[in-house]
Amino acid sequence: MTNPIRLGIFGWPVAHSKSPQMHESAAQALGIALRYERFEVAPEGLAEAVRAKHAAGIDGYNLTVPHKVAIMSLVDEVAPAARAIGAVNTVVRRGGRYLGDNTDAPGFVRSLEDAGVQLSGASVVVLGAGGAARAAVVGLADAGAAEIRVLSRRPEQSKALCRSLADAVGCNLEAAPLGEAGRYFGGASLLVQATSATLESNPDAQAFADSLPIEALPEGAAVVDMVYKPLETTLLARANARGLPTIDGLGMLLHQGAIAFEMWTGFAPPLDVMRSALSD
Repeated sequence: MTNPIRLGIFGWPVAHSKSPQMHESAAQALGIALRYERFEVAPEGLAEAVRAKHAAGIDGYNLTVPHKVAIMSLVDEVAPAARAIGAVNTVVRRGGRYLGDNTDAPGFVRSLEDAGVQLSGASVVVLGAGGAARAAVVGLADAGAAEIRVLSRRPEQSKALCRSLADAVGCNLEAAPLGEAGRYFGGASLLVQATSATLESNPDAQAFADSLPIEALPEGAAVVDMVYKPLETTLLARANARGLPTIDGLGMLLHQGAIAFEMWTGFAPPLDVMRSALSD
């Protein structure tokens, strides 16, 4: 019997992750022997845990919060796209070496394309300046966005993000304080919420959504929230009330996982099976 492909996800916490059922369901549908585990590891224990998994010959793994940056110094090589984003969410074993990559950016773009969002020539406002925002900026620039404005509560963070990505993206990239959102929302064709502010665990989620000038967005502007718990965040609820097209974060989770699955196995996964596993 063929040894199963051994995969997993490092996070802290990680019990909530839906990645195991997503990947194992896809593998089962394709007749592939595959096992995907959760590895709950605190930041101070990541290096030791990763070294142990490498020594045991794990075939690949994902990283979620808070490990996407720290892992970059623990793998043998980092792909150029992941280096540009400044984060790794997927690691693949290639000939005994471990390559760190990032499937968040292309996964995010695919989720928007699935929803029929026009990305070529888009005028985008991104809320946040962390890893999710960086992946969104790189992905959207690669997809042909004309201009991207990065807004955050701490302007120095959005300025640092724009400076670090200026050479990696081929569009007009600008940073601004979140308090000036009204100035930028009026010209946006796409609004991307890339912070943790709308997570269901955040007691201030409603206040955050209420503070945004949703009424300033043009008719037809698309609103996407990269959060998938809850599926309809406080921001998406406000956008829906205005009749704007909305996209939740589940599509990104699906597509970044599908890209990683193909990297690990060499097979394109059945998206319908993966989507069904995520909705269970």
